Amino acid sequence: MSFSGNVREELAKNISPARHCRIAELAAFIGLCGTVVINRFDRCGIKIHTENVLVARKVFTLIEKTFNIKTDISVRRNVAKKSVSYAVVVRRHEDALRILQATKMIGENSSSADDAHAVNPLIVQQICCRRAFLKGAFQASGSMSDPNKSYHFEIVCGAKEMAGQICDIMCGFGMDAKIVPRKKSFVVYLKEGSQIVDILNIMEAHVSLMALENVRILKEMRNSVNRKVNCETANINKTVSAAVKQVEDITYLRDTIGFDRMPEGLVEAALARLANPDATLKELGESLTPPVGKSGINHRLRKLSEMADQVRQEQGGLI
Repeated sequence: MSFSGNVREELAKNISPARHCRIAELAAFIGLCGTVVINRFDRCGIKIHTENVLVARKVFTLIEKTFNIKTDISVRRNVAKKSVSYAVVVRRHEDALRILQATKMIGENSSSADDAHAVNPLIVQQICCRRAFLKGAFQASGSMSDPNKSYHFEIVCGAKEMAGQICDIMCGFGMDAKIVPRKKSFVVYLKEGSQIVDILNIMEAHVSLMALENVRILKEMRNSVNRKVNCETANINKTVSAAVKQVEDITYLRDTIGFDRMPEGLVEAALARLANPDATLKELGESLTPPVGKSGINHRLRKLSEMADQVRQEQGGLI
């Protein structure tokens, strides 16, 4: 199962003990993947669609525990796409009205579903209800990328109003949620790993949160090791390049002006570098008698390079 499927499965198993939170979660299901069906006799019913059997069972349980209403579950198989979809159906008009009134999708005194509207802000007044609403929204139409590959959390909404509502609720928890249009839908998304950890905590998907944190720790360790290796490689390359240039300069001085008229300390450093072309500055300094520190040997080698450059200029002027 995908990481996104694991999150959905964890949320589907969690039933809130508070009635108002169950209603808020159910409101998200109806708003995002539900339809209110009205027949020619102005009698209504509710259908909530999902491709996940655990989510269908969750909706069935929410309605039963909250309203003591028995629902039907229909199954449709698409042989061509090799997929299965489920629909939780509330057939009785009176039952559908009770649910729509409780979720504030129609007025308390209304007997018709003609004026059913988006999720009422009264449903998500309390913090716990906002958490429950986000749980339902993710189960209804949310998804997450595999954190081993990238960090991406999204909830797809059919209406811009619903996307704005979800975005506002997420931002109310300190998230930096954004909305982007995609074909005929609107997508509320998060991109940062730390914020996705936070949204999992908000939705109380604690097992998935720990799994994501483990992935993030491993990735951070891997990135840290790569940075150190790259840094060490760069330093090695820099040291090798410097050593090659020093050998070239010293060889040039030896073959043009010789070491006879050079100061003894520079000659000693030059001979040590020629004898140890791969040695570090520290190793080179320790090979001298008496030993010289890194700064001392570096100073001598720099002087040799300056002398070589000066001789090259003079030789070029003579030509």
